[in-house]
Amino acid sequence: MSKPENRYQAIKWHRRGRVLTLEMCRPESFNAVDEILHEELSRVFRDADADPHSDVIIFTGNGQAFCAGGDVSWMQRAIDEPETFERTVTEAKQIVFSILDCEKPVICRINGHAMGLGCTMALFCDVTFMNETVKIGDPHVLMGMVAGDGAAVIWPALIGMAKAKEYLMTGDPLTAKEALDLGLINHVCAPDELDDTVNRFADRLANGPVKSIKWTKVSLNIHLKQVAHSVMDACLAYEALTNQSADHQEAVTAFREKRAPIYTGK
Repeated sequence: MSKPENRYQAIKWHRRGRVLTLEMCRPESFNAVDEILHEELSRVFRDADADPHSDVIIFTGNGQAFCAGGDVSWMQRAIDEPETFERTVTEAKQIVFSILDCEKPVICRINGHAMGLGCTMALFCDVTFMNETVKIGDPHVLMGMVAGDGAAVIWPALIGMAKAKEYLMTGDPLTAKEALDLGLINHVCAPDELDDTVNRFADRLANGPVKSIKWTKVSLNIHLKQVAHSVMDACLAYEALTNQSADHQEAVTAFREKRAPIYTGK
């Protein structure tokens, strides 16, 4: 039977003792999520949770970015072939719930900008460490899409409903300091200190009372899973509706043409 890491093209597995690092590897596109990476993200946390050789997971991106969000070419294909978005919706649920269901602590190393789905995945991790020079945010609305892939679950849980509404309805990005001050992330690090800081924390958990740590995480995530189960289907249904909106097509076209979009509310 092949090792689970051999079943991935766009996610690299690295091992250091009992610490497993999962690294999104599409650096040429700032780790933007295409159909291959999206499908792999929908199962990688389950495979990592079942991995007998690790107790702690670090989740990060390769290169300059953590994750730039959805790949624009993939977005256009979803517009042209809307039936393919059904698979995207199913995988989106699997991504969120597999992170929540993973019993091992998941530490997010936000090495570069984290936008859209990248932001959502980072925030669902258990403890976040962010490069002080980068930004985080969810610009779904600026792409003419509902922020339906989990943002409506995790942002209010972390920073309260009022601030969550402000940032999700505007799509405004946050600096690392702003995110820290709001309570959106846990720690901010200088770029040259990020790796050492993340590794020290991962080693602390890996060398600790592993069962009590992971089951404490499981207990805390009960609250988040209850909310996720109650709202994710509706959120993703609304996102699917906006996949076919004129504003979404305009946003995708404007992005490709490197100009500001002109929204019509349609």
